[in-house]
Amino acid sequence: MDVMPLLLLVAGSAAVAAAARRTPVPAPLLLVAVALAVSYVPGVPEYTLDPHVVLPLILPPLLHTAATDSSYLDLRAQLRPVAMLSVGYVLFATFAVGWALYVIVPEMPLTAALVFGAVVAPPDAVAATAVARRVGLPSRITTILQGESLLNDATAITAYRVALAAAVGEGATWAGGIGEFLLAAVGGVVVGLLLMAPIHWLRTHLKEALLQNTLSLLIPFVAYAVAEQVHASGVLAVVVVALYLGHRAWEVDFATRLQEEAVWKMVAFVLESAVFALIGLQLPVVLRGLGEYEGVEAAWYAIAVFLVVVATRFVWVYPATFVPRLLSARVREREQNPTWKGPFVIAWAGMRGVVSLAIAFSIPLTMHDGEEPFPQRNLILFLTFTTVIGTLVVQGLTLPPLIRMLKFPGRDAQTETLAEANAQAQASRAAERRLDELLTDERNALPAPLADRLRIVLERRRNAVWERLGQANPITGESVDDTYRRLSREMISAERDVFVRLRDGRYIDDEMLRTLLRRLDLEEAAAFREAA
Repeated sequence: MDVMPLLLLVAGSAAVAAAARRTPVPAPLLLVAVALAVSYVPGVPEYTLDPHVVLPLILPPLLHTAATDSSYLDLRAQLRPVAMLSVGYVLFATFAVGWALYVIVPEMPLTAALVFGAVVAPPDAVAATAVARRVGLPSRITTILQGESLLNDATAITAYRVALAAAVGEGATWAGGIGEFLLAAVGGVVVGLLLMAPIHWLRTHLKEALLQNTLSLLIPFVAYAVAEQVHASGVLAVVVVALYLGHRAWEVDFATRLQEEAVWKMVAFVLESAVFALIGLQLPVVLRGLGEYEGVEAAWYAIAVFLVVVATRFVWVYPATFVPRLLSARVREREQNPTWKGPFVIAWAGMRGVVSLAIAFSIPLTMHDGEEPFPQRNLILFLTFTTVIGTLVVQGLTLPPLIRMLKFPGRDAQTETLAEANAQAQASRAAERRLDELLTDERNALPAPLADRLRIVLERRRNAVWERLGQANPITGESVDDTYRRLSREMISAERDVFVRLRDGRYIDDEMLRTLLRRLDLEEAAAFREAA
């Protein structure tokens, strides 16, 4: 097996993603653009998107890290709009886009057109949420986009399987399709509910941080595989488990949390970078198989389908936002009154991604009899590719200026800092009371200087947040808290230099050096987290 193409993909995509941080262009868009150009450079390996790799091996960890970083409480508060998008919109888009393709393309069977509708139905909100965080969208809109991206793949994959069964002649019926959809949805949730508590129990009872992190890496693949084994939705199983684990992450050992955060950030960065690069690299593969559809005709189909996909989302989002408020007093009571701006951004943030391409490449070459070719398969692949690229480029590039133009109210940093300070003050008072209780027990006797040191550390944490609201240093522009952290890091750096010098002089060995450096690293990490 030649591993060089894989190494080139990972290294190249990581380099482009890192460079994107120095530009105003979101990383997913730059990755796709560079990959499109690189795909025709002589000597570049051909990367064919394999759905048997993307769906079971790449999608689960991406879903897991997105779900653990999400807020279960926020998602529950926005459950209605999230469900309207992740289920209602995906099914609506499947039929609307499929019917439009059936009308636009001569000789396109309706069943094959519905397969295409299911393929392009789920938006990939990775790029949208990245833009949302960068430009400061209101948290409610960001939560809705995140929730949609977590759940819509399950709906789309199930809709695709039902449409494909009808297209290849496997005798699918409406009743059978609804039954399969319910089995996948309910089954995926049930599998997730059955797995989440035992997995969490195991995570909290393993004593080795290394074993806990190994388990953490296996969790999304286990949840996905178990659900798919019983013909349920692996996507929903992964999301349910990850939301539960993220909500209860505070119960896991601190060393595990520190390692997990670093490991999963690296995994997400590598996979997301490689995935968007893979999208651009598919251009030669898609064009080579286009066949009879070339030139102006293919371009017309691509533009028409792109416009239909964009318009379909607007057609769904606005009624789904305002009609329930007109019909239900309960919705009006529970949800704040939206303006036209929020739904507009949600509708425009409907960028498609690698899941659509992976599903499209999984379309079989032949019908159920194994002899007749699948109708218009090459055209479906081409239109999926152009739709993904079109939405990423057109909507992705225009989303940041659109959000700035609409002038959403920004986050109130002072209010957030005050809330943080009040929370820290309540926690510090509880910790102080607990310390006083412990020190009354003779078994916890400490010399006065050490007991005072515990109180000083506690006071330092309590005051750190309040100091952010204070005046800045007139010379450096730093707050008192910033200066404290900077000086703390300088002191740690001086200690580190001494330890290394002592190791080089053979006064201490490398094992002792690693122990001392890890202690300093933890202190520096704590200072960095306070700064963040």
